[in-house]
Amino acid sequence: MMENRQATAEGVVIALKQAIKNHRQWMATQGYAQSTQRDYRWRLIQFIDFIKSGSYEWEGIFTFATIKRFKSPPHAVTNLSRYLYAQGKIAQPIRYPTPSVNLPDVFEDYLRFRKKFHQTPERTIKANRRVLNAFAHYLQRHRIKLRAVGIEQIDAFLKTFLNGFSTASCRIYRSYLRGFLRYLFAERRLLAKDLAPLVTGPPLFAQPKPPKFLRKDEINKLFASLRYATASELRTAAMIHLAYLLGMRPCEIRSLRLDDISFGKAEVYLRDRKNNRPAKLPLPDAAIKAVAAYLIGGRAQSNHRALFLTLHPPHRPLSPNVIGHCVRNCMRAAGLDASAYWLRHTYAQNLLEAGASIYEVKEMLGHDSIESTRKYLHIHIELMRKVLFDDPL
Repeated sequence: MMENRQATAEGVVIALKQAIKNHRQWMATQGYAQSTQRDYRWRLIQFIDFIKSGSYEWEGIFTFATIKRFKSPPHAVTNLSRYLYAQGKIAQPIRYPTPSVNLPDVFEDYLRFRKKFHQTPERTIKANRRVLNAFAHYLQRHRIKLRAVGIEQIDAFLKTFLNGFSTASCRIYRSYLRGFLRYLFAERRLLAKDLAPLVTGPPLFAQPKPPKFLRKDEINKLFASLRYATASELRTAAMIHLAYLLGMRPCEIRSLRLDDISFGKAEVYLRDRKNNRPAKLPLPDAAIKAVAAYLIGGRAQSNHRALFLTLHPPHRPLSPNVIGHCVRNCMRAAGLDASAYWLRHTYAQNLLEAGASIYEVKEMLGHDSIESTRKYLHIHIELMRKVLFDDPL
């Protein structure tokens, strides 16, 4: 019995070392500063030694209870857990209990303002609430009155709050706080100065990047590489068909329920779009066949109504990160260095080449404004010029 436990513990340590090595390589590709990479490397070496001293199973490593026992700054381990979750290696990243704070009335008023006047989707409202909850807790803990808050306090809050998040997440969370600060200044007159423009991040990451797409020969190569022998292959093939033929985001694929697919009408109902306007889209024959094949031969029996589930019990709905990971792995197996969003960009390119107007593309992509579509469709400069100048705006 003791030998079995020792063998299990050794296996966990070996798996952890490999995970940390992969994470370090990933950090290098994501543009993390050298100082951050060195700090994380040192912290994770300490974490390996800590895990060696105990008897942990793989899923037990990345928990709040383990982090508390580690008694060392947890940012590197937290970042590692988010990376492993995105790679589908653990069921969930480390979850930290959020201190319960009753948001002051002005915070709640702002969220109601966003819903009423900006038609902000509920999903985004929840994300805003998480940031504002942390901000309110910070002000309460440091006994700072909202009227007296300055950019120094905001910078100190963000330095702590954003630690361990990806560059993209940091940019989004800063924008949420900017919106609240702008509201306090312009709508409520609670701040003497507009602090929103002062909440900035590294300018390099604020540069818009033109979307990337797959060319026809690459699409042919991808679809020729699809296999349908296992549950995993059937599931990935269905997701790729939906992403390419309908331009669906990973979060929209994740939100699909069994009731949203109508095989008789050849339609799919998208209930969770970023513009907060559900839509019914025609379901091409190839997508119908791919989804049907997955339902018949790949989807586990479950009480969950979500279309796409994990492969192993307990069968749970997939996260958008896992969906993106599955699609990306399939692309790499086909020799393509691309991500799931490239399929959505390719869908937009195909609409333009088929003669769709920019307004039709806007509706099919589920964008809120025409400006979003213009920024999105940088994928073919000459074609974009034709669309912008030939279409009456």
